[in-house]
Amino acid sequence: MKLIVTCFFIVFATTCFAQTSADSLSASAKSLGYEQYKGFYDGVDINNLDRIAILNHYPSPKKVIILKKELALTADQATQITAMNKELARKMKEMGSLIIKNENTLNELFRTKQITDGALIFYANRYGGDIGELRNAMLQTYLKTKDLLTPEQLKKYEQLQQP
Repeated sequence: MKLIVTCFFIVFATTCFAQTSADSLSASAKSLGYEQYKGFYDGVDINNLDRIAILNHYPSPKKVIILKKELALTADQATQITAMNKELARKMKEMGSLIIKNENTLNELFRTKQITDGALIFYANRYGGDIGELRNAMLQTYLKTKDLLTPEQLKKYEQLQQP
């Protein structure tokens, strides 16, 4: 009987004091949402910032490298596009880190009730500027990738994208 009562109290105490997954997240993860936070942290575009390029048939630099044999990329093309992909990945993590830092600051100002109209304008605009810089970096790689490919390669790329 003592064992059953002890087990009951252990389960009860664990349930009462357990943290939810949301409790263990940082403030920026809570305010951005876990998926968005993770995307910024990992340098992954979950916001489809490159969608305008895709919809207008600009070649994805990542897909071009995957299809380098089918597209018959030259060594120089492959080297340049690989370097652009690597730089974009670095830039996405850098900007994601800045966005998370900005979100932490804004959260702290709200949490401590120290937010002012001027601070809100500053940090909200900074967020927009950081997203814009990130989007620009992504779209620039699409534009440069298109410029590096020959008309024949672009045509082949389009054919390979058809379902």
